Amino acid sequence: MREQVIKSILENKIIAIVRGIDVDSAVEVAKALYKGGIKLIEVTFNQKLPEKFSDTTNTIRAIKENCPEMIVGAGTVLNIEQVDLAISAGAEYIVSPDTDVEVIKYTVKSGLVSIPGAYTASEAKTAHDAGADFVKLFPCTDATYLKAVKAPLSHIKFLAVGGVSVDNTADFIKAGAVGVGVGSSLINKQFIANYKFDKIVELARRFVEEVGG
Repeated sequence: MREQVIKSILENKIIAIVRGIDVDSAVEVAKALYKGGIKLIEVTFNQKLPEKFSDTTNTIRAIKENCPEMIVGAGTVLNIEQVDLAISAGAEYIVSPDTDVEVIKYTVKSGLVSIPGAYTASEAKTAHDAGADFVKLFPCTDATYLKAVKAPLSHIKFLAVGGVSVDNTADFIKAGAVGVGVGSSLINKQFIANYKFDKIVELARRFVEEVGG
């Protein structure tokens, strides 16, 4: 499974980030994304509300059941306990905002793809050395910074996350990112509230075009 997920990330280049959306809406979003050509989705944990962690796991399960073609991961995973929650829901990859060596090693040992967050060269190297499959450069608001970090660390597969939009996605790919993680600029909550999922299909297609899909 790990190798298939890694291959999919490298081929498709876009992970859509779902945050704070109810289960039914998240399923419709997943369907819209897939229709628009995006095949990877990340459902995040809300660290402010541990009592709501079940919302994340339920959403992961629902997406996998109703949109089985979509590859689903868990995001904002900060500890081993949350990795286990994600595994129980059927997540296929683990995304974090930070570099936690224990989480990285446990994720890989458990058979999932590890995508920790890093901002500095030291953090990125620590993550890679711990076994991370990809390193999420976060927050990544400037393609020039990504290019600078990538230059001496060309062996690391970087994903650009944080500040990614339709207008700069191609810039991040040209700067050396193997892919991008996209949140609010793709998962438009106003579109969701108004049941305009066709608009999300259109946005997804635009992002896919920008990464050369």
